Amino acid sequence: MTAWETCIAIVGLAAITVLTRCFFLLPDRELPLPDWLRRGLRYAPLAALAAVLAPELVMRDGAFLTTLADARLPATLAAVAFYFWRRSILGTIAVGMAVYLPLHVGLGW
Repeated sequence: MTAWETCIAIVGLAAITVLTRCFFLLPDRELPLPDWLRRGLRYAPLAALAAVLAPELVMRDGAFLTTLADARLPATLAAVAFYFWRRSILGTIAVGMAVYLPLHVGLGW
């Protein structure tokens, strides 16, 4: 790509981002949503997070993990166990990283 094409692409992507982010601010009144859709949208952030994290936890370089000697697996198990025990998001992140970092950096998993 030339510098001119890169600039056009950046401006175009910025315009699309602004338009889609501001789309919900344009109406004067709240848009009516069916009750089933409103209930379903409550789970959208969790579904998006799971869709991003699940492949990272079970795959490496585009292939499924073939060994259990991967630091992500014990860190995930420890974090999930802590979350169900205490229901703390910050604690879950701290426990997951406390298990992951020694295994990954120290043992090279």
